[in-house]
Amino acid sequence: MNAPLLPLPREIRQLDAGQVNRIAAGEVVERPASAVKELVENALDAGATRVEVEYEDGGKALIRVSDDGCGMDAADLPLALSRHATSKLPGGDLFDIRSFGFRGEALPSLGAVGRLEIASRREGGEGASILCDGGRIEGPRPAGTPPGTVVTIRGLFRATPARLKFLRSPRAEAQAIADAIRRLALSAPGVAFVLTDRATGREAFRAPPEDLSARAARVVGAGFREDAATVEAEREGLRLTGLTGLPTFTRGTAARQFLFVNGRPVVDRLLSGALRAAYGDAMPRGRHPACALFLSCEPRLVDCNVHPAKSEVRFREPGVARGLLVGAVRHALAQAGHRSDRALSAGILGRAAAPAPGAPVYEMDRAGRDRAQGFAFAEGPAARMEESPGRMPPSEEATAGRLGAAKAQLHGNWIVAQTERGVVLVDQHAAHERLVYERLKRQRREGGVRRQALLIPEVVELAEAEAVLAHAEALAALGLVVEPFGPGALAVREVPAELGGADPGAILRDVADEIAEGMPPAALEARLDALAATIACHGSVRSGRGLSGAEMNALLRAMEAEPASATCNHGRPTWVELPLADVERLFGR
Repeated sequence: MNAPLLPLPREIRQLDAGQVNRIAAGEVVERPASAVKELVENALDAGATRVEVEYEDGGKALIRVSDDGCGMDAADLPLALSRHATSKLPGGDLFDIRSFGFRGEALPSLGAVGRLEIASRREGGEGASILCDGGRIEGPRPAGTPPGTVVTIRGLFRATPARLKFLRSPRAEAQAIADAIRRLALSAPGVAFVLTDRATGREAFRAPPEDLSARAARVVGAGFREDAATVEAEREGLRLTGLTGLPTFTRGTAARQFLFVNGRPVVDRLLSGALRAAYGDAMPRGRHPACALFLSCEPRLVDCNVHPAKSEVRFREPGVARGLLVGAVRHALAQAGHRSDRALSAGILGRAAAPAPGAPVYEMDRAGRDRAQGFAFAEGPAARMEESPGRMPPSEEATAGRLGAAKAQLHGNWIVAQTERGVVLVDQHAAHERLVYERLKRQRREGGVRRQALLIPEVVELAEAEAVLAHAEALAALGLVVEPFGPGALAVREVPAELGGADPGAILRDVADEIAEGMPPAALEARLDALAATIACHGSVRSGRGLSGAEMNALLRAMEAEPASATCNHGRPTWVELPLADVERLFGR
């Protein structure tokens, strides 16, 4: 049984300073990583070029943050431990925030729940220190310390033992500290960072001053710099820059998504949702892109004071922010073109891959692009490509592009192409499926998918007939025209011309399954794309079908003309590249 509630006293009284600070600590400092975040943000606001962080027992026993920033003198230290005292609002305008911290709650809150000591010195001044233990202040007193500030916290939450019970294991807390440091290190690539476990002496993270791409590779993960697209766009006072991973550079969680607003790390649902929308069908379900994206604007266009830990923001024009991110990321991925996932290719060889220097970029002229986009596979059984050992025949060399010239077909599904740099392997079904899908979307947005009327309508019995009829208008926009044909049956009268001789009944049954499973509940555009992806699968060349050399090369040229062809409709890669040097290494040459 629940314990009975005690009657509330009728008298209203003012909380004492200690209680106020402990309440503030509960809002601002949830765990050791929160304390580290607050202290490192203070160091960055102080202009530090080097930040060192040490911890013990996951931060519960010790946290020490040292910086070489502007420092403080003896007169500043008592003020630093006063609530709502800050140097970061010179004009007093809460809508003109140009720093990480501005509330002045972190230091007094930490001093209320642990033993906090600050030692600081300005360049050319005298050093001083101050102690705050459970809210009791001692000092300031003279101290020998280098220019900058050192903040030490011992026994975090010892004044609030109930909070200690909710902390996780030392290893989990240490990992949270490391994650916070990596996020802040990415926000300031020109600052050196060192994170050390004092108990073992092990450095959990170290980064010298470097440019953004190098810092992103260090923080996001190996291969990110090579397999990321550069993002740069501006709209209505908002500017977006940074790097976003190619659709084949994915992770099982969103832990490698780093989003910043005016330099501040944020976890924002609006921006995270926009990022998912930007990748759309270019990424497998359950996978997440990696990114390091920086959104900057005038402070008055964003409210960063909507969360105690300042991890969420609110835009004055959220639609503009979302549209900018979606459009900029999509454009960046399209501009990245046909860069294969080097990490994936390297995994085949069991080693980390390096980008090939001076890799040629294939540019298809307008005539070539038109030929490629209009290609179609010949009907009936196709002859296998004749063997062509040695150099590519002159006719093939003249037309070979980024994906090379086809040399063979393996097991009825894999096209082997030779390039100047090595070998390309293509999944013919996945690649063609993406091409058909993109053409269906393009035709729909340009006025309607071209239809082909059936000489004899195909009657299909479906338990989901009524649900499919509810989407009849959307299906017609995609070139699939259906109408009722008695109870539990539909008649297919027209199909998309792109699908050629595909089975209308099989198409409709798969569409019914897609509708029954629940299509994206968002915008009509997303629902239409989901249906288009299902329909496109039936218009694609199937695994096991033999292709002639001309057909294989036509597919390669069409892939080069389509920026989204690196992945299929389900987000899986359509091709990988093996550099010649790696192939030679396999044979010890």
